[in-house]
Amino acid sequence: MTAATTRPGDRRISPVFLGIVAVMAVTGWATWTGFAEQPGLAVFLFVTAAWVVSLCLHEYAHARTALHSGDVSVGAKGYLTLNPVKYTHALLSIVLPVLFVIMGGIGLPGGAVFIERGRIRGRWRHSLISAAGPLTNVLFAAVCTAPFWLDALDGVPRDVRLALAFLALLQVTAAILNFLPVPGLDGYGVIEPWLSHGVRRQVEPFAPFGLLFVFALLWLPSVNGVFFDAVDAILRGLGIGDVDSYCGFELYRFWQTDAFCSVSS
Repeated sequence: MTAATTRPGDRRISPVFLGIVAVMAVTGWATWTGFAEQPGLAVFLFVTAAWVVSLCLHEYAHARTALHSGDVSVGAKGYLTLNPVKYTHALLSIVLPVLFVIMGGIGLPGGAVFIERGRIRGRWRHSLISAAGPLTNVLFAAVCTAPFWLDALDGVPRDVRLALAFLALLQVTAAILNFLPVPGLDGYGVIEPWLSHGVRRQVEPFAPFGLLFVFALLWLPSVNGVFFDAVDAILRGLGIGDVDSYCGFELYRFWQTDAFCSVSS
């Protein structure tokens, strides 16, 4: 089955999403040109809007892959319009991830769209549907870091560089967390079709608590250190230093000041 089995209106891009993209474009332009009187506010709006766009694309990737795998119900549910309001768990998919970015600078995995798995045949299709979301974060991270690993930063304003570094950090953290094989996360969805029926039944009750379990672990200093060491190593491999990602986070939280980042600039 393909997108042809859905109504054209089910695939029309939502004005809500277009409005978020417009905010991202305008604030990105303001950050690049230095037009804004308060550059930190422009960076805050740019990164937040770009993060919400990536969340919408993450959920869209799940839905679009499910559509081409046989679940035509995703069209009627509004998942193909990129409208964040249409997602099954708007609070988990949009509100909480944005709050976690503001509070802690970490990319929280959003709640997945509701897929009618009974319509889909084949274990590989089920795995691909689950993998499609975090793979979108991987692609988004590659785009954000392209100026760094292509050595094309000449002429790129400092605030834009820092904003992209922080946005890349969010995408990398989101991809890693999403790919963890923990019930309730996309990583478990990738391997679940290959597990025995008995194992799936035993694990199923824990799925609603998987994300809470992961974040409880991240509160442990030793686990938190290993996690962010891995994130920093990936970012360094993509050409982004620790100072850029750290100062990008500080610039994003414009209501606070950091003398180190001011001196580093």
